[in-house]
Amino acid sequence: MSDPRVPQDPADDEYSATVLGSHWFSGPPPPADAAPDRVEGSVLRFGPGVTAAMAPPFPLVPAAPPGPRPAARRGGGWRRYTLAAVVLAAVLGYLAWQRFGPAVEVREVAVSTDPRGPGCGAAADVVAVVRTNGRPGTLTYRWVRSDGTRSEELTERVPAGRTEATLHLLWTFQGTGSYPARAELQLISPVERTAAAEFTYRCPR
Repeated sequence: MSDPRVPQDPADDEYSATVLGSHWFSGPPPPADAAPDRVEGSVLRFGPGVTAAMAPPFPLVPAAPPGPRPAARRGGGWRRYTLAAVVLAAVLGYLAWQRFGPAVEVREVAVSTDPRGPGCGAAADVVAVVRTNGRPGTLTYRWVRSDGTRSEELTERVPAGRTEATLHLLWTFQGTGSYPARAELQLISPVERTAAAEFTYRCPR
């Protein structure tokens, strides 16, 4: 132990204090082969339970807290219901137009049959074709034969989408001889039209 009466060199005190302070605050250097446990951004933590960390090369900015969730859009259900209502209204409108829209219009009336006429004791098939605009409606008509026979008023329902109505007259002949015949279609409504076909019945025996 040094004698307190002997003056000490100030340089020695500074040196001892410096060495002691350095060893006290710094501690022993970490082993060279220590591996980091995990990496969190730029902060490295070495060894379990060690809280010291190296300063990151740039300031860490804390993540912003999650904002409020966007409110659910209101009115989406109403839009779906509105679209369904529009489609339903369009379908109902189309059906109403088909049923209650413009009435059937007659474009053309034609009557035909085999010009050779029927054989002995056979019937002639007289066919009338009424062409329309495809709208639904009812045709009212009668057949008038050249032998003075008139049918009662007949009707034919024309559905939507059909542009032709076919009407038949079966005229039966019996006996021998020859007879020039004429069958006429009289259309009464929705418009008055007439059309006819002529043929000859022949039975020599």
